[in-house]
Order: sequence, then C-alpha cells, then structure tokens
Amino acid sequence: MGEITLNRRKIMLTAASAVTGLILPVGTAFAQAAPAAPTPAQAGNAGHYHFRVGDISATVLSDGLIGGPPWVYASDAPEAELQEVLRRAFLPTDRLMLNINTLLVETNGRRILLEAGAGQTMGPQGGRIFENLAAIGLAPEDIDVVVVSHTHPDHVGNLRTADGGKAFPRAAVFAPRADWDFFVRNDPDLSYMPVPEDFRRNFAAAIKRSVEPVTSGIELYEAGEEIVPGLATLPAFGHTPGMANFLVHSGSDQLLLTADLAYHPIVNVDRPWLPGPDRDKDTALASRRRIFDMAAADRLLVLGFHYPFPGLGRMLKIDAGYAWVPVNWQF
Repeated sequence: MGEITLNRRKIMLTAASAVTGLILPVGTAFAQAAPAAPTPAQAGNAGHYHFRVGDISATVLSDGLIGGPPWVYASDAPEAELQEVLRRAFLPTDRLMLNINTLLVETNGRRILLEAGAGQTMGPQGGRIFENLAAIGLAPEDIDVVVVSHTHPDHVGNLRTADGGKAFPRAAVFAPRADWDFFVRNDPDLSYMPVPEDFRRNFAAAIKRSVEPVTSGIELYEAGEEIVPGLATLPAFGHTPGMANFLVHSGSDQLLLTADLAYHPIVNVDRPWLPGPDRDKDTALASRRRIFDMAAADRLLVLGFHYPFPGLGRMLKIDAGYAWVPVNWQF
C-alpha cells in the first residue's frame, strides 16, 4: 500500500506541475520587474493593506500566488485525512494555493521591504508587487532596504529585472549568511525536496539568477541581529540553513513575520503536518514550536508569508497544538 501511495503522489505531482506551472520557468522568464497590466478583474481587488506597528507605518504588498499539490506542504499527512481537511476548509483537494505577502515598513525616513517576492520564478501568478507599489504611489526606486528571510526563489525572485538589472536600484539588500553560502556560493544538494529532479535544478538556477544583480553589494547577516532600529531578526533554522524570522517593534507594539515556518494555516498550524520543502525537518519543527509558543504566549500580531491575504492574525495555543486566528479587517 505504501508503494502504491508513493507512486500515485509522484504521478500527481508530475501531472500538476506540467499543467499548473509548478515546474519553474527557465531563461528570461525568471523575475519579471514589470508584469503585464492587470485585467479589470485583477484591478477590482486590493493587493495592499495598511496598518501600524506603534509609530511604524506598515503595508502588506501582495506579489501574487504560487501553489502545488497539497501533500508537498503537508508531507507526513495521511492522504485521506489531508483530503478531508481540505474539503472541510472549502479548499481544492488537488492544489493548494499560497499567497506571497511581502511587507513594506516605513520608519526613520526609510522604506524597508521585507521579502522581495517571487516574480515569475515559480509560475505566472507572481510578480504583482510592482503594480501594488504603484497603487500606493511608490516606485521600486523608492525602496531603501530589502531584507530577505531566506534565499528561496519566492523570496528573492523580484530582485532581478527581466533584462538582468537591479529591480530595486537604490536598495541595500540583506540576506542570511548561511543561506547565501549554501544556495549561492555552492551548488546546493536539494535531494531532500519532494519534487522531480528538473524542478530542483530549476529551483537552484532561479536562486542564482535572481540574486545576480545584487551579488557584488550583498549585505550578509546572522539571524539574531538588528538590521535597522525597529527590525530584529530571529533564528528560525531548519527550513533552510539560515532562515530568519522578523520582529518589527515600536514602543510596546510588535509584529512577528514567520516566513516559511508554515505554508498554510490549515495544514501547518491548525494541523501539525510537516512542510516537505524543510531541509532539516527536526530543526524546523523545533523552530516552529519555539516561535509559535512565543507568539501565543506574548499574543503577538503575526504575518504569515504564504497565508491568505493579508496574512495577519494570531497564534492560539490549544491542547492539540495551535490554531490560527485571522485578525479583523481594518478600514
């Protein structure tokens, strides 16, 4: 039975990736800095959400969507139970869609972008951040600092324009040193990822290609450092060698950005299933529990990078683990 399930999952992944763009685009399709103008349907909904963290102005900027077979993001879930959980949440059972929630913070006269977003490195539904910047009256040239939590393509894809230039031409770019060493300075071993080999090759190539324009001036940090006043980094290792979480703080107000500790609250928060792309699942699980415990105990406002837009909510500690509680929309 185990072998039959495994083969079925491989078939599902191959078919889904061929149809829906799970396999990464190649060549000039990496990172589009100027995506096509939105259709009227796209223009009808907001891709930005304003709020405040104390004296800091914050705006969630959507870069669009990525997705794949649900079991990729819930690698140890029994297949029948996973299907039932998705059905009960009114979600498709064949593909789990993930949002890309970047955050712009404005503090001390600087505009700081937390996560660059995917561009189109992981499918055609990414790369929306530029139109959402324009919607709030800003251009890429207005960004002073870009900080990425780790160097996966959906976090660095927008660093490169279609013609190979710097998408944020004035910005200092910060990345965790351990990730840079693993993914950029070496040929990474991605055999741990539960995806076909061609996906892994394209994934690794997308990282290197996306960061090419910023390589000479990259600022490398160790998780635990304060990047700028009001922005601390927290070690959240396991998903990648150097992944960080971010803590935006002003006075008594705090906002925790959990990066890829979890992909979707339905499968990784409300259920304890393990994300397949975690490089070291034991270390990632320990990071997840430690940071989720902190978020629940301190009643922190949390931003989930891949959670349903705008990705803001709180962690509730329950007997079975955790529950995700979205915040009320603020007008």
